[in-house]
Amino acid sequence: MAHDHTHVQEFFGARAADWDARFPDDGPAYAAAAAGLGLRPGDSVLDAGCGTGRALPALRDAVGPRGTVLGADLTPEMLAAAVRGVRDAVGALLLADVARLPLRADCLDAVFAAGLIAHLPRPATNLRELARVVRPGGRLALFHPIGRAALAARQGREITPDDLRAEGTLGPLLAGAGWRMDSYVDEDDRFLVLAVRVGSASLTAGGTGAVRTECAGA
Repeated sequence: MAHDHTHVQEFFGARAADWDARFPDDGPAYAAAAAGLGLRPGDSVLDAGCGTGRALPALRDAVGPRGTVLGADLTPEMLAAAVRGVRDAVGALLLADVARLPLRADCLDAVFAAGLIAHLPRPATNLRELARVVRPGGRLALFHPIGRAALAARQGREITPDDLRAEGTLGPLLAGAGWRMDSYVDEDDRFLVLAVRVGSASLTAGGTGAVRTECAGA
């Protein structure tokens, strides 16, 4: 898929209405991945590229009623599907590009990102933007409900040596963006990478020029 925003919006916009129906059994996998973040009551968490908001209920359960749950997505149709599924009741939905998040620095405890990494136009810069909004010591989960080989087979392709999600590629990429990869799992029924935000000072987003607002409830 091209990394042009218009193409991404068109691709997901055309599939938003029946997206959840296409993957009806993914709920437990999302919940298990969200649990890997180790969230505590009162924490603040962002679902980056939230789509129809399938992870939002699990994230809300983890942070409790005093916590903050945000879901950001580039595609209006996906967010509309999240509203139809009443997932806006458990998290605030933002129509936003994860490369230009309207959030202040260091305001989150964690970021959850399902299926996002393959759609980032500039992975190093974009992962750095995710690091910017997370406090030092906060966590990142990069998740997909099936592993790389199973996903490639579903899409009728082969995994190439330069695959962005390969451990040897992704680890250094995360390190250069302000993250330390803590664990890497790539199995037929799960891809899950957990990383920790390193450093003691706010990162500067590269060239976004966006106006920042405070994290809701942070």
